[in-house]
Amino acid sequence: MPGNNDFSVPRYAPEPGGLWARLTARDSLVRRLDWPLMFSALALSLVGALLVWSATRNRTELNQGDPYSFLFKHLLNTSIGIVLMAGTIWLGHRTLRGAVPFLYGLSVVLVLLVLTPLGATINGAHAWIVLGGGFSLQPSEFVKVTIILGMAMLLAARVDAGDQLHPDHRTVAKSLVIAVIPMAIVMLMPDLGSVMVMVVIVLGVLLASGASNRWVFGLIGAGITGAVLVAVLGVLDEYQINRFAAFANPELDPAGVGYNTNQARIAIGSGGLYGAGLFNGHQTTGQFVPEQQTDFIFTVAGEELGFLGAGTIIALLGLVMWRACRIARETTELYGTIVAAGVIAWFAFQSFENIGMTLGIMPVAGLPLPFVSYGGSSMFAVWIAVGLLQSIRSQRPITA
Repeated sequence: MPGNNDFSVPRYAPEPGGLWARLTARDSLVRRLDWPLMFSALALSLVGALLVWSATRNRTELNQGDPYSFLFKHLLNTSIGIVLMAGTIWLGHRTLRGAVPFLYGLSVVLVLLVLTPLGATINGAHAWIVLGGGFSLQPSEFVKVTIILGMAMLLAARVDAGDQLHPDHRTVAKSLVIAVIPMAIVMLMPDLGSVMVMVVIVLGVLLASGASNRWVFGLIGAGITGAVLVAVLGVLDEYQINRFAAFANPELDPAGVGYNTNQARIAIGSGGLYGAGLFNGHQTTGQFVPEQQTDFIFTVAGEELGFLGAGTIIALLGLVMWRACRIARETTELYGTIVAAGVIAWFAFQSFENIGMTLGIMPVAGLPLPFVSYGGSSMFAVWIAVGLLQSIRSQRPITA
């Protein structure tokens, strides 16, 4: 049973022979990290910097006359994200397990602040807190992390302690309350895209926890019922309804609600196999695709880097999720497995939704492409998630 194993954080005692010996020792932290995961995530962020630069260097209404503005901000966001990842690894996912109540409460307070006069509307969604100096915070990005940690803490507590094999119904119900509270607040903004991601995270967490399949099927049914009620009760804003209408009928108002997806497909289709070359895309330089540095960043890759470049981005995202799957499978504690599974569900769905909406196979939901799109909050959150994955891998027991 997991509870019979010693899951304490390994002690990295100095090895004789100096710094190199300590770094290359079999139980050193550096050796325990998943470097393919690290390098693929970093490669995505750096490629994203080039794509963001291409999409914004001629947008004077956005960059205030500085063509390098968004490039530097994206690199700064990436650097801060890496620092947050390092801090997460240093603290460890088990230490954070004890801080989950505080982190969860803080995330709920932040999303509530969005509904106060401190909140701001950006790109149609009232989901931001403006910090000043050109910076803003989207609390719903961090809620994704705290939902994963909060549900994992409850679902794994008695299993990792050896008291039971699977979470009981009462524990599952409590974990769902943890998820529903911030999701309901985010829905009031309304930020439908983030709620969709959170729903998938919850399903991924429950599947990994070993909870009864009745909960999973029940949640799927509840989700369908909730979607119908949202549409009937008019919870969604008009622009969100129009997005779904344009997805159902791509020819509907091509100069209006269908404009974004139509231009996105034109941009990607014009790239061919090799692309027009960085900074040479006609749709990008002509500013025909709205929000190209954020939600529609994949169109820059498709047009300027072509099928090969866009395919490389998809391959790197696949590598991130493959390494995350290995971490989830190899850890010997349920808590680590659940956290890794939640991150996998998050990255997989958000990547599929973002790329899918540029290709017209998914509705536009206003979700960034992990690591690639411009945005501080999303960048910080995904690198924190990478830190959690690295912590789970580095703190697993060494086998003889």
